[in-house]
Amino acid sequence: MYLNTIQIIGFVGKDPEQRQKQGTDAAYTVFSVATQRSWKNAEGEWQKRTEWHRVVAWNRVGEQAAARLRSGDHVHVEGRLVSSTYDKSFGNGKKPVTVKQTFWQVRANAIRKLNRTEVPSGSAADGAASPSTGEDAIPF
Repeated sequence: MYLNTIQIIGFVGKDPEQRQKQGTDAAYTVFSVATQRSWKNAEGEWQKRTEWHRVVAWNRVGEQAAARLRSGDHVHVEGRLVSSTYDKSFGNGKKPVTVKQTFWQVRANAIRKLNRTEVPSGSAADGAASPSTGEDAIPF
């Protein structure tokens, strides 16, 4: 059995951008979501780290994301983790260096816009509240 699922709850970094796949009519939407974690270090001081996640949404999910999401919106993204590898060349000398680079992105299959204080039911957070059914929480 195999399983590749991911859920991210965070804030949209900048307005989603619609793009067109080269050579086709396929449209998709790209945006980033910031998540943050906090912990105490060995000295007892609070530390924070922000992680940025690239999200790609295709078809209707992508259209809805582009139409409804804006920078700063609180979102719950469900999807799968996908990697892409490409070659990148550095240097203009006699021996340019080519490096394989891999980046990870979330291929979204559902996006829910949240109120800033709510956490979707079924999440790992303590005291999870059910998402509201108001306009701000319309599932895509």
